Amino acid sequence: MTTRRRSVRERFGAGLRRQGGDALEWLAAAAAALALVAVLALVALLTVRGLGHFWPGSLKALEVREGGGATESLLGHVLARRNVPALQLREAGLAPGPGPEQRERLLLRLGNRDLGAPEFRWLLASDIVEERTPPAATVLERSEWGPLFAYPLALRDDGTTLVAGDGPALRTALAEALAATVQAREALRALEQGPLAAASAALARLRSSADPRVTAARERLAAVETERRSLRRAVERYTLQVALADGQRVEQPLATVLRAYQPNALSLPARLGLYFSQLWDFVSGAPREGNTDGGVFPAIFGTVALVLLTAVLVTPLGVLAAVYLHEYARQGPLTRLVRIAVNNLAGVPSLVFGVFGLGFFVYVLGGEIDALFFADRLPSPTFGSPGLLWASLTLALLTLPVVIVATEEGLARIPRSVREGSLALGATRAETLWRVVLPMATPAMMTGLVLAVARAAGEVAPLMLVGVVKLAPKLPVSDEFPYLHLEQKFMNLGFHIYDIGFHSPDPDATRSLVYATAFLLVALILVLNLAAVILRNRLRERYKSLDT
Repeated sequence: MTTRRRSVRERFGAGLRRQGGDALEWLAAAAAALALVAVLALVALLTVRGLGHFWPGSLKALEVREGGGATESLLGHVLARRNVPALQLREAGLAPGPGPEQRERLLLRLGNRDLGAPEFRWLLASDIVEERTPPAATVLERSEWGPLFAYPLALRDDGTTLVAGDGPALRTALAEALAATVQAREALRALEQGPLAAASAALARLRSSADPRVTAARERLAAVETERRSLRRAVERYTLQVALADGQRVEQPLATVLRAYQPNALSLPARLGLYFSQLWDFVSGAPREGNTDGGVFPAIFGTVALVLLTAVLVTPLGVLAAVYLHEYARQGPLTRLVRIAVNNLAGVPSLVFGVFGLGFFVYVLGGEIDALFFADRLPSPTFGSPGLLWASLTLALLTLPVVIVATEEGLARIPRSVREGSLALGATRAETLWRVVLPMATPAMMTGLVLAVARAAGEVAPLMLVGVVKLAPKLPVSDEFPYLHLEQKFMNLGFHIYDIGFHSPDPDATRSLVYATAFLLVALILVLNLAAVILRNRLRERYKSLDT
C-alpha cells in the first residue's frame, strides 16, 4: 500500500512538473511573440509614415469662410485631419457657439513662405465652403523659401514673353527652360567648386607680388570669372509668371526652382516616377531650409563614417582587454574588481561619456596635438575642437564594455582541452591563442560588434558635445591628403531626427519627415547588423568542427 501511495504521489508530482514546464514554455513563447509583434509594428509604422512622405499628394483649392461672411481662397496640400473636442476649440476661440462634440480640423500646407503668409495653417472642416482639385495647380520646388503653389501664366526669357496661357505649350516650354537652367546651375556649381577654387587657392599661395607666376595666376582667375558670369546669366535667364490662389501675380525666377509638376494631372506611372525621384533626392541630396527640406546624404555619410570608425577603434581594444582578463590576468580580487567596473561602465549615462570626451579628448588631447603639429594655425583650433575623430573615440569608449563582455563569454565557451591539445602538439601559448582560441571566439567578437554598432548608430546625446552639428553640407572627405579629415564636424541621422522633430517651426508639419529619417536610420542599422551577422555565421560554420 505504501509503495502504491508513493507511486501515485510521484505520478502526481511529475504531472505538476510537466504542467509547470508547459506553462513556462507558453509564457516564453508569448513573450517572444510579443517582442516580435512590437518590432514589426515599429517597422510598419516607420515604413508607412516615412515612405508616405514622398508620395505626391493632390493640391486642393479651398474656399474658406471668414468673419463677416467673406471667403478666402487657399491652395495647398492637406497633411492631416484630426477630430478635436468642440469645447477645446471654443476655449481657444476657434469654434464659437454650439455644435457637435467633435470638430474636424485640417492641417494645410500653403507654401509660398516668401510672400509673408504662414506656410502651415489649421482649418475647421466646417469653415470650408468649396473644395476643388484643379488640374492646372502647379508645385514649384525651390532651393529656398520652400515650395510655391500657384497657377502658371507665362514663361519669360530676359523679360520677353516666350509662351503665355495655361496649356501644353507652356508646360513643354517650362520643362525645357527648367532643364536648361538646371544644367547651367550644375555647371556653375562645378566651376565654383573646381577651377574657381583652384585658381583662387593658387593665387593666394603666391603671396609675393614680384613673383612672375602671379600674372599668369591672375589671368587664369580672370578667365574663370568670365566663364562664371556667363553661366550665372544662363541660370538667371528665365522667369515664370504665376497666379496665386487669391489672384495675385508674381514673378518666380527659375534659378531657384528645382522641380515643377502638376500633381492633380499626373497619371499613376508618372506619379510613381515622381515618387521614386523624390525618394532618391531625399537619400542622395543635401538638406536645405533649416533641415526641413531637401535630402539627408551628409547625415547618412556622417553616420556610416562614425559607426565604421567606432568599430575600427573599439574592436581591437575590446578584444585585447577581454583576452588579457581571461587568458593572462590572475583570477583574483583585482581581476573581479576590473570586471565589475567594466560591467558598471555599461550602465553609465551616455551624456557622461560626452562630457568626458569633450574634456579629455577635445580639450586635452586635441589641444596638445594643435600645440605640437598645428602651432602656425593657432589660436584657431584644428583638433582642439569637436570633430569626427573625437566623436568616434567617445562612442568607442561607450561601447567598449559590450565588446569586452561578449568576447570574454566567447573565450569562456572554448573547452580547455582545445588549449591543452594545441600546447601538447608543441605550439606556444601565443600561437595557441592566435591560431586556435581567437578564431574559435570570432563569432562572439562579431556578436559584440553587432551590439556596439547598433548602440553607436543610435546615440545622440554624447555626439552633441563632441562633433555633431545641425548643418554640415561639406563632407569630411576630399581629394586632398589625408583625404579623410577627422577634425571636421559632421551630421548624424539621430541628431537630424531630434533637430527636425523638436526645433522645426511646426513639429506637426515635419512629423512625416521625422518618420522618413527614422526609417532610414533603422534600415541603415539593419544593413550593418545583417552584414555582421552573415560574417559571424560563416565564421561559426568554419570553426564548428573545433567546437565539437
